[in-house]
Amino acid sequence: MFRYIVAYLATGLAFALIDSVWLKTMAPRLYQPILGEMLAPSFRLAPAVVFYVLYILGIQIFAIGPALADGRWQTALVNGALLGFFCYMTYDLTNQATLAVWSTKITVLDIIWGTFLTGSSALAGFMVTRAVFK
Repeated sequence: MFRYIVAYLATGLAFALIDSVWLKTMAPRLYQPILGEMLAPSFRLAPAVVFYVLYILGIQIFAIGPALADGRWQTALVNGALLGFFCYMTYDLTNQATLAVWSTKITVLDIIWGTFLTGSSALAGFMVTRAVFK
């Protein structure tokens, strides 16, 4: 059980650090010019916390758990990347289908980002956990 707590915390830290770089650099460059007034005037912490807590749990279930079971870092990376691809694809394509101002540029870049972010966070969480419990 402690192993999964370490994995969760390591993954969450990696995810938050990596994602904060994207959000700080890309929000004003990508999202603001296209989405404009659709964006909230200020960051809403509560929904962000709920997303992070549950999404990191999903990474544990679908990527890190299987990787810890088979002992292969490749499992964490591939399963994490696939999870990110499908989750971000669902979000972005739904927005592109239903929102007037959503763009293909946002869709493509965000899916690539979600794939990279989730795969690398899963890999980081797995590697830290494996190092702690060697």
